Parts: sequence; structure tokens; C-alpha cells
Amino acid sequence: MRSSLFTRTPAGTRPAGALPGRRRRSRALALLAAATGLTTVAAVAPASAAGGPLAPPYAGMDTCPVSSAALKDPANLQVGCVSSTTRGGKFRIGSTTVDLGTPIDLRFGIYWDKSGPGVDLPDGGSANLYRTVAPSSGPLLSAPATEVTIPGIANVIPGITSVRAQVELAGPVTDFAPLAAGTAVPVFRLPVKLHLIHPLLGPRCYLGGDSSPIVLRPAALDAGTVDVQADPNGHQTLIASFADASLTDTTFSVPGAKGCGPLGLGALDPVINGLFHLPSAAGKNAVTFAPTSTSLAFNDSIGDLSASLAEAPRG
Repeated sequence: MRSSLFTRTPAGTRPAGALPGRRRRSRALALLAAATGLTTVAAVAPASAAGGPLAPPYAGMDTCPVSSAALKDPANLQVGCVSSTTRGGKFRIGSTTVDLGTPIDLRFGIYWDKSGPGVDLPDGGSANLYRTVAPSSGPLLSAPATEVTIPGIANVIPGITSVRAQVELAGPVTDFAPLAAGTAVPVFRLPVKLHLIHPLLGPRCYLGGDSSPIVLRPAALDAGTVDVQADPNGHQTLIASFADASLTDTTFSVPGAKGCGPLGLGALDPVINGLFHLPSAAGKNAVTFAPTSTSLAFNDSIGDLSASLAEAPRG
């Protein structure tokens, strides 16, 4: 028997139409738990016309990897698509704070495997812990560069007396727990690296890397405005949306610079480390992603999820 679309309990799995047995304190969790009792025999809308990107409620899910082997595994309890956009926020390393380059877009597929992994919540309940799959095309994470003022140096000529920093992915998103929104439990684990861009720093100047990433584990203490709706064409897909949420993390460390200088040989690593006081230990850094809006499409059938996207409105 398939589990509820949104919750896992120690008593085992529940049918997709059943309400969860564990209580939820946050408004987000309460709304999503109630959504599992929704019937999807709503009025059936016409099939979507070909052409153009997917429109709401599936906006941003055009590259959801529904054809991937991971999502097509028949043993999965649930599958889904995620589209998230952050339009503001700050990144602090020690005493240096910069505005994030935005928009920051995240696009990927998710699945809940047959082991039914979950994460404990402060109210005694639990939330599903999903594995992620990279999109069928394009990057999982995309973000523009942002200007960083060099500590102790007046920014007289931007780009010369400052550097640009770009957030890049340094590994897969893991431990995705969207139903932890509204609590202090992290909603995902995101390994990143910061590419420092300046004519004197060469092409490979980074804080963090694939083997030593900056690992962000932000919690969505403010889940924003939560909405749940059924697929407009009568499929079994449910779409959960979190609008204008705020995600924060103060637990990560930042390693020293690597590859900075001509030819990427690291001659200027000590200079960057001295200017930004690197490495910077956990507790001295912080990141805020806000406002962040996220949509998640859930289904217990990859065939029905694929049909939902195929027939979704476009525009």
C-alpha cells in the first residue's frame, strides 16, 4: 500500500487518501497534511496546448527528470518535481556581508524510496526525507555573480577594487525534507562553492570545492504562504506551494581559498585568506535566502505524474 503523499509515521505507511496520525504544530504542515485528504476528481480542464513553458501550477518544472531511471523505479513510494526561486538574501563570512546574486533557481526531481526515510520534527512527528535527481537539462542550481567589497579597500573602481562572487553547486542536493518547513529542522543539504572572479585571481579561484564544499543546511523557520491544490486535469498529483518563505543557516564553515592567482596555482590564496579571515569556523557565518518561493508536485505514480506534466497548461 502506498504511503500518504506528505507524511511518515512510526506506525508505518498510510494510503494516499488517509490523514496522518501525528500532530503538526506549524501552519505549513497542518495544511499539507490536510491536503492528503483531498479528492482529485475535480472538474477536468482541457488538455494543454503545445508550445511555451509550463504555466502554474507547474511553472518551472519543464526539466523535471520524469524519464530518469531513479524516478521510474516501481519500488518508489512517491515521486515528484521541485521548482524553487530565491529573489533576495545575504551571505556573511565572518564580518563581511554581501547581497546574494539573484534570482537563484533550483530545479530537480525527487523520490521517496521503499525504505521510507524520514526526519524527526520538534512536535514529535516526522516528515518524509526525499532523494533528489538532477534535471533532464540545464543546471540544478543557477545564480548570477554578485559584487563583494574587499575588506579594508575602498571600492573606487567596481570590478577592480572589488571582486565578484558566484555561488556554484559542489555536489547533489540531499536530505530534502520540504515538510520540515515551519520548524528549525533543515529542509535540505546543499553543498556549494564560491567562485571569486577578478582579473588578478585567475580562472579557478574558489572558496570551497567539490571535495571540500561549503555545506548549507538552511531551515525555513518562516514557511511563508502555503497553498495546496489538485492537478487541474484530474490526475492524482498534488501541488504544494510555499510563497515568500525565509530560509536561514548559521551552522556552516568556510574553508580557505584555493587556486587564486595567475594560472590558478594559488599564489594569491594567502592574500584572500588574510583579507577575509579564512578559514572561518562554523558559527561565524550566515546565509539567508528570502524571499524564496517553492512549488512541489507529488504523486505515487510516475506515469500519472508524467501525464500531469504532459497535459499541464502552457503559456
